[in-house]
Amino acid sequence: MITVTDLSLNYSGTPLFAHVDLQFDRGNCYGIIGANGAGKSTFLKILSGELDSTSGEVSILPNVRMSVLKQDQNAYDAYPVMDTVIMGNQRLYDIGKEKEALYAKEEMTDEDGLLACHLEEEYAELGGWEAESNASRILQGLGVGTEFHGTLMAELDPRLKVKVLLAQALFGEPDLLMMDEPTNNLDIDAVNWLEDFLLDFEGTVIVVSHDRHFLNTVCTHIVDIDYGKIKMYVGNYDFWYESSQLVQQLVKNQNKRNEEKIKELQDFISRFSANKSKSKQATARRKLLDKLTVQEMPASSRRYPFVGFTPDREVGKDILFVTDVSKTIGGVKVLDKVSFIVGHDEKIAFVGDNENAHTALFKILAGELEPDEGTVKWGQTATFSYFPKDNTPYFQDCEDDLVQWLRQFSKDPQEQYLRGFLGRMLFSGEEVNKPVKVLSGGEKVRCMLSRMMLSGANVLMLDQPTNHLDLESIAALNKGLEAVGCNVLVASHDHQLIQTVCNRVFDFTPEGKLIDSKTTYDEYLARQREQGVL
Repeated sequence: MITVTDLSLNYSGTPLFAHVDLQFDRGNCYGIIGANGAGKSTFLKILSGELDSTSGEVSILPNVRMSVLKQDQNAYDAYPVMDTVIMGNQRLYDIGKEKEALYAKEEMTDEDGLLACHLEEEYAELGGWEAESNASRILQGLGVGTEFHGTLMAELDPRLKVKVLLAQALFGEPDLLMMDEPTNNLDIDAVNWLEDFLLDFEGTVIVVSHDRHFLNTVCTHIVDIDYGKIKMYVGNYDFWYESSQLVQQLVKNQNKRNEEKIKELQDFISRFSANKSKSKQATARRKLLDKLTVQEMPASSRRYPFVGFTPDREVGKDILFVTDVSKTIGGVKVLDKVSFIVGHDEKIAFVGDNENAHTALFKILAGELEPDEGTVKWGQTATFSYFPKDNTPYFQDCEDDLVQWLRQFSKDPQEQYLRGFLGRMLFSGEEVNKPVKVLSGGEKVRCMLSRMMLSGANVLMLDQPTNHLDLESIAALNKGLEAVGCNVLVASHDHQLIQTVCNRVFDFTPEGKLIDSKTTYDEYLARQREQGVL
């Protein structure tokens, strides 16, 4: 389907990647992974023809129809939802509009009639008569109801716009499908539907994603961008990760053996080189030493932060009691008579599409918002730390550098300690002198996690903590939340995180009612499917 030959890309004379040779075949799904800045989205743009490479070429078989997930949410504001989706097959859409213009004429010439016949024939071949029903099926599968299909894109909520653009990419059975972060801002129902769609898709899929569960479910191959190279591996993300960790360990072990052998040889040479009786042996071993080199570990662009939470004290018997809490925001009731008790060792996942309910409840628990009705009571030994969905107030108009910013949350004010802590969170050298207001989204999230780690709290509340994080940071956060011996309340779209961390699930109906399930996330989803909810 696609052949990449000796591809290279330089930015201002610096190579991003070089000498790439790959083959993408029909029927496979390729997940592109790599650290932030490695060039994942750039590589995808080169494959789609949006960006030129410095050297090499990308060859696509003739008559292949390519579909690319658009990133500009406002590009189709002047068009209705249905038209926007059908534009996924631009030729089909153009024929439909040309036909409409012909039939709208008061009088048609013979030439018009002949053209109409040709257009009707091509329209049928492209599946035009089923276009609206197919588009409607995809839209509804992604959670865009029929009541929106005639609505102008400009009038849609941004989260629905994302789904419409995804439906556009999927429409019309393309041969080649390219998507950059397709699961961003999708609810779990839409992600499940997309996974099923791609599993049945017969063409070629190339996708960039930070969603590990999604990559594990749909990918047949992993395309890894690292060390300035791009390599392809058979298998899903977990298979790639376990294999790569094994290879790294083997290399480290080999290096250790080599280093031990070098030291042994150096000691021997040092002790016996002056001894005539041993001089021949020393000379032979010096030659061996010259040939033996310690293999350098590849300079991977991947960096894993350390995320670990240590409560100052163990929480007592009473942790958190929420009774009949209700809240209306902007005329919409987001919480309706919500009641629950948090028990020992419970880690609770907030799931579902009603994110307004999640955020409102977190703010009420943190004391940032008052409920309209009901009560919240924390146990005497419970101390919480809160990671808000919007961290802007912590950084906006702040002139502090990273060390100064972190010092306000630390019991140890010494710069050496703070620099060491920041180093574990991937802020090293002069980076710690950056003003926090200029940090990227991912850097701000790592700062907020640092704040939580320094708190010593025994209840952790996190509202969408994986937003803006790369795969490595998500994996580190996942590991930290799994290991912590205290209560966790977390809202996230990351399936793997909440499945591996949590043992209780909170879902909220559109009316703000709580659905409380004391199960794992996968068990909860299985039950929902049995009941026909998913």
